[in-house]
Amino acid sequence: MQQEMSFLKLLNVPKIRDIKINSDFWNRYINLIKEVVVPYQWDILNDKVDGVEKSSAIRNFKIAAGLEQGDFYGMVFQDSDVYKWLEAASYVLESHYDEELDRKINEVIDLIEKAQWDDGYINTYFTIKEPQNRWTNLQECHELYCAGHLIEAAVAYYNATGNDRLLNIAKKFVDHINSIFGPEEGKLKGYPGHQEIELALIKLYEVTKEEGYLNLARYFIEERGKDPYYFDLEWEKRGRTEHWPGLIRNFGREYAQTHLPVRKQREAVGHAVRATYMYSAMADIARITKDEELLDTCKALFKDIVTRKMYITGGIGASAYAESFSFEYDLPNDRAYAETCASVGLIFFAHRMFLIEQSSHYYDIIEQTLYNNIIASMSLDGRSYFYVNPLEVVPRACEKRHDTQHVKVPRQRWFGCACCPPNVARLLSSIGKYVYAHSANELYVNLYISNEYELNMNGDEVKIYINSEYPFGDNVFIKIDTKKPVYFDLKLRIPKWCESFKVYINDREEGKIVKEKGYIVLSRIWNGNDEILLKLTTLPKKIRSHPRVRDNIGKITIMKGPILYCLEEADNGPNLHELFISKDSKLELKFEPEILNGLYVIYADGFRIDEEDFGDELYRDEYEYKLLPVKLKFIPYYAWANRGKGEMRVWISEIR
Repeated sequence: MQQEMSFLKLLNVPKIRDIKINSDFWNRYINLIKEVVVPYQWDILNDKVDGVEKSSAIRNFKIAAGLEQGDFYGMVFQDSDVYKWLEAASYVLESHYDEELDRKINEVIDLIEKAQWDDGYINTYFTIKEPQNRWTNLQECHELYCAGHLIEAAVAYYNATGNDRLLNIAKKFVDHINSIFGPEEGKLKGYPGHQEIELALIKLYEVTKEEGYLNLARYFIEERGKDPYYFDLEWEKRGRTEHWPGLIRNFGREYAQTHLPVRKQREAVGHAVRATYMYSAMADIARITKDEELLDTCKALFKDIVTRKMYITGGIGASAYAESFSFEYDLPNDRAYAETCASVGLIFFAHRMFLIEQSSHYYDIIEQTLYNNIIASMSLDGRSYFYVNPLEVVPRACEKRHDTQHVKVPRQRWFGCACCPPNVARLLSSIGKYVYAHSANELYVNLYISNEYELNMNGDEVKIYINSEYPFGDNVFIKIDTKKPVYFDLKLRIPKWCESFKVYINDREEGKIVKEKGYIVLSRIWNGNDEILLKLTTLPKKIRSHPRVRDNIGKITIMKGPILYCLEEADNGPNLHELFISKDSKLELKFEPEILNGLYVIYADGFRIDEEDFGDELYRDEYEYKLLPVKLKFIPYYAWANRGKGEMRVWISEIR
């Protein structure tokens, strides 16, 4: 009965324009996206930045539109970089309207419109290189993936401006896709090689309320994993040719989650980005259609990821081979893949699961991933990026060893396959959507980010103000402002790393606390200018892995709330593997204003092996090390690799 009730609850999330972020911490990133990242990525897409990987993404559209002559350049999915930039730029536009940015967006819309075929089709690769081969290689060539990112950009721009020009272009394309694919006689029984369009179609459905878009998303989900195997059929039909000879087809059916019908899948396998995009769409469909069987599938897949296959950073997809999930508890640190896009997908999946079940567990994962893998993937100046997010780095090993060459240190200014930088931009520019959720009589506070938000509760205007010290401090100040008394449930998330908490309303401590699925429930009539103080105790802690995680036996890492810490060579010298932390050490949190414009650093007592005891022998029957006491210095993982090339280590051995 409780599960059925969760489906009956309709939750809204903030529109970006309605929430004003006031957090010094998060505004640094939001302003970076607005002032640096979006302009920088625009220049890269237009090939105006010297010394980086060439993009040609905008030029491809100019060629496809007939405005220039030339050949297609880049990955077969190069169009998606433009679409993700459009989506991020639209979120920036929604929160901070800028006429020049709007002009650039419309410049791109002009190109897309000119490049669109009369039947609605858009894809610069096939338009320029292989117009006769449209829809013949779904497994490898990303046509539906690119279409999905176009749809998401169109919805974002429409929501930001009310201008439906790009939305109509996307709808025309979807009408074409719907004429090609489906269960009806004469249509292709295919589905995407790289999932993305499914979740995009749900967004289009929620804006337009046109059932056909929901039905097409469901078709792509339900058709997946059936026999006869569609990708084999199309391969035979096109004469066994491949876009990437000997690559994707060799990865096997698990790679694109086509090994089983989706409702029978219980283990997260294959390419981690493909997987989480698909799971996000499945959760959306389960929510909208009240499909309990599909929800059970999503819950099993989510549990498999976060209890057996997720790094402490929120990174997923441990294997560089096929950018995929490995097996349970296989989480190597120096060989980690943990692609940034996969963590973006995990946040999408967790958020959609929260909208169904309203459990704080999902937001613990969102917060952990946001504060670590996501923001660590971008440099503090916004001009370089990690595609791969390791938990241990020795730069010489990355240069010399084949099994760690996928780890690039320092961050790269751009990539030939540049999916991750615009993905981070679109997530961080829309972070306001993740702070709250509300129904007619409930307001969930999910992220303790300082902000102002105005909403409607039971037909009455309510303003909520948050001034937060979290996660480095423990106090969250909340003010509820109403024009007249309004009754609703205020639900405050208690993060899993919170050791204790207290709640004060108008300076009086609440004695009897009701807690539900990880949320404090404050049910009352709220009057104008009610004030709440939430005191969260989150001390620096030593964290240990499950014993099955082979790389971390006998090691600890440090977290303060959701913030993961690491050792860097810049603070602790080289050969970080020769450092140990004392089992009895206290952890001292201290703000250091001189480090990277200000960081909360953690100091601990530890030891370093005395190099003078080494000698020249590579092996001995006895090797007793002399240990020298040292003060260890840990910085937040999100800030590593901003002070030149050097070693980094998240997990450290612990001794007495």
